[in-house]
Parts: sequence; structure tokens; C-alpha cells
Amino acid sequence: MTARKNLLGELMGRLTKVPMSVPEPNAVVTAELRALRERVPRLIGALVASSDGLLVTHDLPAQIEPTGMAALAAAQLSLSHRLAETAHGGGFHEVVVDGSGGHVVIYAAGWASLTVLAAPEVNIGRLHLESRPVARRIAEHLSAVAREPGSNGRNQ
Repeated sequence: MTARKNLLGELMGRLTKVPMSVPEPNAVVTAELRALRERVPRLIGALVASSDGLLVTHDLPAQIEPTGMAALAAAQLSLSHRLAETAHGGGFHEVVVDGSGGHVVIYAAGWASLTVLAAPEVNIGRLHLESRPVARRIAEHLSAVAREPGSNGRNQ
């Protein structure tokens, strides 16, 4: 009797779960991330996430979980927007977190953010010089994709 209940429970579990489709990473944005990593020495990886924490695409090493990092980046982005608005009444552009193990820089990119991870030895000026235009291009590209007919915007 117990074996039958276990089998029934397993079958019901399979039937009641809603399949989730993961959007394909955007090839243009992914190429931007890879090119950025190639141009900046000591860059560990990068990701693009929506402002609500959904992963758009990433170029991260295997030991970093991209969806969790996307959620953290969105939380930091939200706090930074609020802080900039409260302190100066203006918009947010970027935030730099310096840690003993390296740097995390989050750039506003339209409805998304570009998060860049770098080693402590990175030239932070070079990182900004290369990353800021990438964030602008990503924002423009994602905005254009969202305007395309039949597009649902963020899943591209």
C-alpha cells in the first residue's frame, strides 16, 4: 500500500508542476559581455539582469550562480536608485562595491543593469572606461528589442 501511495504521489507531483521555459540568452548582449571580458584584464565576469532581478544573460565563471547574482544585483540597483534620489534628487548611474576579494560594479542599463565582477588588481579606471559604453549599448539594444512587434520585451 505504501509503495502505491508513493507512486501516486510522484505521478501527481509530475502532473501538477508547471513547466518553466527559460528564455534564450540574447546573443548580442552575450557577445558584448564576452568582448568586455576580453578587453579588460582581471575581469572575472559579467551579467545583465532586469531591474526586478531576472537574469537576461551572463558571462560568469562556473562557481558563481548567475540567477542568485542577478537577484542581488537588482536589490543593490534598487537601493542605489533610492539613495541617489533621496540624496541628490537625481538618477543613478553606477555603484562600486570594493571588497577584499575584488570589485563588483553595477551600471544602470535602461530597464536592466550590467554587473561586472573584477579581481582586486583590476585597473578600476579602465574598467569604467570600457564598461560604461557597454552598459549604454546594452540599454539601447534591449530597448530596441522591447519595441519590436510581437516581442514581450525582457525575454529576448
